[in-house]
Amino acid sequence: MLEEKIKQLKEETIKKISEVANLEQLRELEIYFLGRKGELTKILRTLGDLSIEERAKAGDLANKIKNELTLEIQKARQNLGEKTDGSSEKEWIDVTAVKEKEEFGHLHPISIVQYELEDIFTSMGFMVLDGPELESDYYNFEALNIPSWHPARDMQDTFYVEGENLLMRTQTSSMQVRAMEKYGAPLRVVVPGRCFRNEATDVRHEHTFYQLEGFMVGKDISVANLKAVLEVVAKKLYGDDTKVKLRPKFYPFVEPGINGEVTCFLCKGKGCRVCKNTGWLEIFGAGLIHPNVLKFGKIDSKKWSGFAFGFGLTRLAMLKYEIDDVRLLCGGDLRFLKQF
Repeated sequence: MLEEKIKQLKEETIKKISEVANLEQLRELEIYFLGRKGELTKILRTLGDLSIEERAKAGDLANKIKNELTLEIQKARQNLGEKTDGSSEKEWIDVTAVKEKEEFGHLHPISIVQYELEDIFTSMGFMVLDGPELESDYYNFEALNIPSWHPARDMQDTFYVEGENLLMRTQTSSMQVRAMEKYGAPLRVVVPGRCFRNEATDVRHEHTFYQLEGFMVGKDISVANLKAVLEVVAKKLYGDDTKVKLRPKFYPFVEPGINGEVTCFLCKGKGCRVCKNTGWLEIFGAGLIHPNVLKFGKIDSKKWSGFAFGFGLTRLAMLKYEIDDVRLLCGGDLRFLKQF
C-alpha cells in the first residue's frame, strides 16, 4: 500500500514537472513534493507503522524515487534556464569530461526519531516549542524544584559559564516554567532539543545528547491521563501490541515520579540482548508536575494539575537502529551516517 503511494507520487511529480512554465513554478513544485514538509516526507513518516522488512523495502524505494525525481527536476531546471537566457547554443560543452558523482543528503537518525515523535504529539494537540541551550540557573534548576544543595548542581555534572549566572542546559525540562509563564493553563507542549552534561565520554555516555520534554496542564489531570498518552505514543512507535509498565522513581520536579518501560520491539517481550533478556525497554521518565513547579510558572496548583515526561532522543535512536556506541551519532563520521 505504501509502495503504491510512493509510485503514484513519482508519476504525479513527473507529470507536474513536464507542465511547469518557469523556474519559480519548478521551485515551488520541488518544495511541495520533496521539501522537509513535502508529500514524500509525509509518506516516509508513516514508515514506523510497518514491520522492519516492509520498512526497509519501502525506505529503499522512497530513496530511489527521490533521487530520480531530483534528477528530473535538475534536468527541467537546466532546460528552463536555457529557454530563459538563450545562451546555451553559444556555449561549448566538453562531452568527454567525467561527471562528478552526485551525493544526496538525508536526515540524521536522531532527527528521524524526533520528527516521528513530533508528528505523534502534534496529532494529540501538543505544540512544539524550542528553548535556549544557554540557560539561567533559575529555569534549569530553581524553578524545577531543584534547590541549591541538590547534587545536579555539582560542577562535575553541569557546564557553567564563568562569571555569569548561566549554564548549558542539562535538560529540556528547563522550558516548563518558561512555557507556563507565557501561555498559562491549559497547556500541552513538547520541547525537543540538545542538552549538555559534564561527563566523561564512553560507549554509553556523551557530553552532548538530545531529549524531548513534554508536559500537559489541565483540570483534574492524573496518572491515568499520563499513562493513556504514553500508551498511545508507544503503540504508534512500536505497534499495537506494545505495553507500557510504570514504576516509581524520584525526580525533584514531579510527584509522584515514574520510570516508564515498554515492551521490547525487537523480541516482542521474549527477551534479547538489547533488552538484557527482560523483555522491557526503559525509554522515558515521567510524573505529575510538582505543585512548586506550577507555582513558579504562575499557575494555581489548587485549580490546575499536570503531568510531565521526558524521552531520550539519543537513546531512542540507538535502540531503533541498534547502535552500540553513542559517540558515533555526533562524531561526524560519514562512513557511519551514510548507512541511514
